[in-house]
Amino acid sequence: MDRLQCMRVFVKVAETASFAQAARQLHMSPPAVTRAIAFLEAATGARLFVRSTRSVKLTSPGSRYADDCRRILSDIDEAEASAGGSHSTASGILTVTAPVLFGQIHVVPAMTEFLSMHAAVTGRVHLFDRMVNLVEEGIDVAIRIGHLQDSEHQAIRVGSVRRVVCGAPAYFERHGEPATPADLSRHITIFNTGSSAPLEWHFSPNHTPVKLHPRMYCNTVDASISAAVTGWGLSRALSYQVAQHIAAGRLRTVLDQYEEEPLPIHVVHVEGRHVSAKTRAFVDFAVEKLKSLGL
Repeated sequence: MDRLQCMRVFVKVAETASFAQAARQLHMSPPAVTRAIAFLEAATGARLFVRSTRSVKLTSPGSRYADDCRRILSDIDEAEASAGGSHSTASGILTVTAPVLFGQIHVVPAMTEFLSMHAAVTGRVHLFDRMVNLVEEGIDVAIRIGHLQDSEHQAIRVGSVRRVVCGAPAYFERHGEPATPADLSRHITIFNTGSSAPLEWHFSPNHTPVKLHPRMYCNTVDASISAAVTGWGLSRALSYQVAQHIAAGRLRTVLDQYEEEPLPIHVVHVEGRHVSAKTRAFVDFAVEKLKSLGL
């Protein structure tokens, strides 16, 4: 059987969660759809769907295979479009990654606006607080915060963020404000354990470390910020993560004069001679959108 056609059938079944519905949309007979899935299961040696009389669900290997099939089919569509002279039209699946909170606040709204402008593009947003390998994980565009290592990727700087120490007005009314980083030893601190960093915060000048004795540990930044908003203690976050709380007066920053150098924000994509139209269009859009935020 034609493996690429079988992949298209498989992706349609995954999208519709129905063999019958996939057959109708592809103008195929239900037995032909069943044979296509059976062919792929035999070729991969994996069970791709869990089927019952009421539902069709992807297995874990099936879900991973579906992602790979979508990427392969999208690449083939782009290659054919390029050969046919229509590579200048944004189309296909666009995969973008960003840090979790930054992605929720800024990237998801940018993606929805971009998709509204490009009807032939389907978007996928992967949010991770880790470094993602663009090539190995099939990523078209990444939004990265921090200093970049040398790579063959193209990077465009769109802003920067600060590391800030913040607390609620109610906390400062009860405990006062730290005047220097050393004063933190006398304050209640909330530490984010989402990284493997030691229990210390660093300040200017010279990346000076201040050891902490936190009263609370949170495994996500959201949780540590939420605890600070209650007025219980001081937290440290990136400026964009607390911008809304600061604007609303729920938090305010301290020790601003001891902040380290801001961290850059870049839009990153794999550099090559034939960057797809969807990638070029989104990079241009995202750069303009993020720069307009004044980060």
